[in-house]
Amino acid sequence: MPYYIYKIGPLKILEKRGAAESFKEAKAAANALRKQLDPKTGESIKIMFAENELAAEDLLSQPRELDPSLAGDDY
Repeated sequence: MPYYIYKIGPLKILEKRGAAESFKEAKAAANALRKQLDPKTGESIKIMFAENELAAEDLLSQPRELDPSLAGDDY
């Protein structure tokens, strides 16, 4: 399964920026893309390991569930 690299825009719009067969390649490509981003735009670069592009986009679009051990007061 390949690693897909996506740029996520301010309105959670996904734009595929590449794919790589190994994590090392994907990480290097993602870091190069992150260096080009303007921090004021609210865009981010994410790597997703998935069977195909559709699965990667589906995983990136799903809201992450809150870990119950992290919820609540800190004290």
